[in-house]
Amino acid sequence: MTSHEPTAPKAPPERYRVEPKHALAAAGLLALTLAILASFGRHWWCACGSFIPWSLEINGSHNSQHFVDPYSVSHFEHGLFFFVFLALFRDRMSLTWRLVAAAGIECAWEVLENSTFIIDRYRAATISLDYYGDSMLNSVSDVLFAALGFVATSMLPKDGFWMWWWGIVLVCEFGLIFTVRDSLMINVIMLAYPIEAIRQWQAG
Repeated sequence: MTSHEPTAPKAPPERYRVEPKHALAAAGLLALTLAILASFGRHWWCACGSFIPWSLEINGSHNSQHFVDPYSVSHFEHGLFFFVFLALFRDRMSLTWRLVAAAGIECAWEVLENSTFIIDRYRAATISLDYYGDSMLNSVSDVLFAALGFVATSMLPKDGFWMWWWGIVLVCEFGLIFTVRDSLMINVIMLAYPIEAIRQWQAG
């Protein structure tokens, strides 16, 4: 005779339920970020005057001045990591609020990244000698790509989640390494503890 033990019900999948308060919060964060960047003297667009929305240049004056560039991939990765971190607050924050929080974290990074301290650090420790901060629309793009990374991660299947997650991270990292000799991991290393051998390899 077999016994049938009750099984715990599965939690329903989380879904995005966007309400006006979520849109207002995200818009407010972005508006505040742009206001701060404007106070830093950041321009809306590349000084070159070209309206081509992308640039593959990472070492010259076009770096981080157009809407899309190689570093858009690393900002997409930010969203992958933000999802995992903010999952710790799943019991207290809905999926939509966690997306807004991810956008807020990225906005905070955009402000920090465009501060004099980080800009000088990039110029001293990396090969970005002509980097003087992002254009404001590039910062908007960075926030959007981070949000896209968060949403993409939220759609990964629960079965094998970490396999998919690590697979996407590695594709992003090695894709950048092989194309522009940089990546999110290398960027963090060079900002925290510059390694001359890496800098020479990037310059080569």
